[in-house]
Amino acid sequence: MAGKRGYEATRRLRERTRDQRGGNGPAHFPGGRSGTLAGEAERYLQHLAVRNYTPDTIEGRRDALKVFLLWAQERGLHDPAEITKLILESYQRHLWRYRKANGKPLGISTQRSRLGTLKDYFAWLTRRNTIPANPASELEMPRPEKRLPVEALGLDQMRAVLNVPDVRDLLGIRDRAMLEVLYSTGIRRSELTGLELTDLNPERQTLQIRQGKGHKDRIVPVGERALSWTVRYLEEVRPRLVLDAAQRALFLTSYGEPFNPDVVSRMVTRYIDRAEIGRNGSCHLIRRTCATHMLENGADIRFIQKLLGHEKLETTSIYTETSIEALKDVHSRTHPAEQPPAEQNPEDQDPPEQGSDKQDPDEQDPDEQDPDEQDPDEQDPESR
Repeated sequence: MAGKRGYEATRRLRERTRDQRGGNGPAHFPGGRSGTLAGEAERYLQHLAVRNYTPDTIEGRRDALKVFLLWAQERGLHDPAEITKLILESYQRHLWRYRKANGKPLGISTQRSRLGTLKDYFAWLTRRNTIPANPASELEMPRPEKRLPVEALGLDQMRAVLNVPDVRDLLGIRDRAMLEVLYSTGIRRSELTGLELTDLNPERQTLQIRQGKGHKDRIVPVGERALSWTVRYLEEVRPRLVLDAAQRALFLTSYGEPFNPDVVSRMVTRYIDRAEIGRNGSCHLIRRTCATHMLENGADIRFIQKLLGHEKLETTSIYTETSIEALKDVHSRTHPAEQPPAEQNPEDQDPPEQGSDKQDPDEQDPDEQDPDEQDPDEQDPESR
C-alpha cells in the first residue's frame, strides 16, 4: 500500500515487531474443558478440518460459534445438555435485535449463517451421543431475502479507481498491478493473496488459481494491460520487497510477506474512496464489475462462470439481473415513447386522379346538397 511516504516508509515499517504491525490477529475463542459447549466446539472445528473443509469455512464457523459461546457464558450456560429449543430461539431474537457499531442490524444472510452453524454443531453433538436430542433440529431459520447484488462500477468509474495509485512510487506500482489483476481476472481476494510466482504464465497470459473456493483449481486468462503492470512489478518492485529468497508469494507487503486478505480489502476500499466516484466497496465490487462488463460486451455467461469459479450457473446468473445495458437497448428500440414521430413522405402520397373534377362529399357546398338527402325536419311542409 502506498502511504504518505510510500516505499520510503518500508524500512521503518520493517523495524516493527509482529505485535506492533497491527492487522487482524487471531480471534479469541472461549476455551473450555471436554464435554462443555466451548470444549466440544473445538473438537467440532477439528472434525471439519479432518473432513477437508476450507480454512475460510472453518474460520467462518469459528466466528459464528464464538458469538454464541460468549452469549451463552453470559447467561451461565456451559453444558450442551442445558441448551433447549427455547434458548436457541432466544439467541435468534438476540441476533435480530443486535446492532453493529454503525447502528445497523445484522444482515439476514449473516443471521442465517450463524444459526446454520449452530444447527450443524448440535447435529454433530447428537451424532456423537453427547446430547440425547438435537435442540436445533426444528429451529426455524429467517426467510432469505431476494436482493439484487450491488451495482457494478461503470467503465469510467473503474478507470478512475485504477488510476488512483501513485505509480511514481514502487508501492504504487505494486498496488496498480494488484488492482489490474483483480479487474482483469475477477478472482477473489483470497485467491489473489494466495498467488505464487509459478502461477503466472506471461507467455500464455494465464494465472493458475490453486485451491480456490471449495478446494478447486482453475486457470484464468490475464489481459495484456494487467500482465504488463504485473511484469513491471516483478522487475522493479518485488526484488526490493523480498527478504527471504524462498518466499514464493507473488504479491508482497512492505514486510516482505504475503498479504492478508483483509489488508487487501482495506487497500481497495481506500482506493475506491479516493477515486471520488460516489461509491463504496472493496474487492468483491471489482470482481462483480469484471463479470458485468464482460457480460455487457457479449460474453457467454458459461464462460463467465468458469472465469469466476462458480460451481452453479445460478450463482453467475445473478449478474444478468444487474446488467442493465442490454435491457436499456431493447427498451430504446421497442418502447413506443422512445420512437421518433412517424412523418409521411410527400413522395409516398397518392397523386390526384388526372382530369377528375369529383369533389369530396364532405366538402360539398350546402347549397348544392342533393334534395333527396335533405334533412326531413327541414323539408317544405307543403310537400309532405
